Amino acid sequence: MKKPLALLLTFVSLLTQANDGTQKTSDRPAKKTKNLTVMTYNIHHCNPPSAGTKIEVDAIARVITKEKPDFVALQEVDVNTERSGKGINQARELARLTGMHFFFSKAIDHQGGDYGVAVLSRFPILDSTRFILPVDPAIGGETRTIAAVTVEIAKGKKIIFASTHLDLKEANRLSQSEQIVQHFEKSGLPMIMGGDFNAQADSRVIRYLDQHFVRSCQDCAPTIPVVNPSRAIDFIMFKPGGTFKTLSTTVIDEQYASDHLPVVVKLQVK
Repeated sequence: MKKPLALLLTFVSLLTQANDGTQKTSDRPAKKTKNLTVMTYNIHHCNPPSAGTKIEVDAIARVITKEKPDFVALQEVDVNTERSGKGINQARELARLTGMHFFFSKAIDHQGGDYGVAVLSRFPILDSTRFILPVDPAIGGETRTIAAVTVEIAKGKKIIFASTHLDLKEANRLSQSEQIVQHFEKSGLPMIMGGDFNAQADSRVIRYLDQHFVRSCQDCAPTIPVVNPSRAIDFIMFKPGGTFKTLSTTVIDEQYASDHLPVVVKLQVK
């Protein structure tokens, strides 16, 4: 009878140690470095340029799903427009098809609906913000906005992820870039931003943004047109520089679904 009793006492002792809330730091598993996959994609309101007026949300969803991103910055998104189908919210539908969360930011009224930018997130969205970017009334231009969300990528680790689409006119792009920097400069959270900046790497706009963000690539592959691309105007950038490390930047050779090639970046969270 002594042996079973001894075994019972040993078990109780081990159970007590396991439940007393103490564990040596050296006994805990090492904290793993987290990697993120980020995409930016101008989706041409889900209208393949070679398909006439046909709308194919599924085609864009397949491109996204194949890359398994954690975040997607979307531009040229239709919500309830006549051309894309009344009652079709492309941001919501893409979120459903890819199994992600979404936030849409309207830029303009269009054909009875809305048109703008959106974000998709693998992580639940804790907070979201939309603000209109400036347009100089003296030169005019289409209203542009930014969509930004706050998410928690790990316990206690929050970041901002944003999508934008800057104007065609350089003067507006410059003021819009300045507004973005000013809006987020006081935030204590790391930030990743993707977008169609309508500006190449050697432009005043990108040179300005490079002073405040780190682009995932310096010698970036072209993203437009989809056949024989010659210009890089779609970028992913982040701040502060010490928070993330670029592991790779890839322009996906997808020539059917849109008139822009998607950009996929793998980031290491430091």
